[in-house]
Amino acid sequence: MDLLACAAAREVRDGEVVFAGTGLPMLAIMLAQKTQAPTAVCIYESGSIDGRPIDLPTSVADARCSYQAAVADGLMDAFSQLQSGRIDLAYLGGAEVDMYGNVNTTFMGGPTGKRLTGSGGNTDIHSLARRSVLIMPQINQKRRFVKKVSYITSPGWKFPHGPNREWVPKQEVYGAAFRGGPAAVISDMGIYRFDEQGEMYLDTVHPGFSAEDCRDNCCFDLNISKVRGETPTPTYEELELLHKVIDPEGIIMK
Repeated sequence: MDLLACAAAREVRDGEVVFAGTGLPMLAIMLAQKTQAPTAVCIYESGSIDGRPIDLPTSVADARCSYQAAVADGLMDAFSQLQSGRIDLAYLGGAEVDMYGNVNTTFMGGPTGKRLTGSGGNTDIHSLARRSVLIMPQINQKRRFVKKVSYITSPGWKFPHGPNREWVPKQEVYGAAFRGGPAAVISDMGIYRFDEQGEMYLDTVHPGFSAEDCRDNCCFDLNISKVRGETPTPTYEELELLHKVIDPEGIIMK
């Protein structure tokens, strides 16, 4: 959990507007604001904009999200920031992700399979943010990293389109509405990014795993030729902030 939180926090650049949901994304943006991105603005899904909670809220509906906020409104105001193109980075999760960054939170195994929670804003966020970072489990869950998701809840860099269902680039379909796409997938095994063709590759591998381990835990032939090495481990400063300042109650950092 320490490593996931730090890896997610390091994706934030100073001055960016970040859209975050409940859980690990809240931990990540608060850590980023206390380290390399002090002027980053956080928008919580429930409508708090630029809040500075003293410690970790239990969810985006927690009143602590609005502490020192510039705006404390509702869902409509938060999502209008996406529609207006103001979101630089958004954190997301999902049940499945494929090699082009398409996300499934709707069905496992198709409409006749297991019903999931649905979009819950995932589609809007993944479609309209300039960059999105997916945080997903992978150890012993190979079925989550697939060649083709069972259902495209949220579009990645390429997806089937048109009467012939040919795989086309997102920019071609979105036209003037195109802003960007998935930048990274952070799992409990490694960090994955996307190349110029929109295909996923392994960027860094977490300590204790090999590139081959990561590839073996994917249902497609993962590109491991670009691995830069091991994911940097948390610093003492980051650990101190996570456990004693941001989440002293152990809401996530149990």
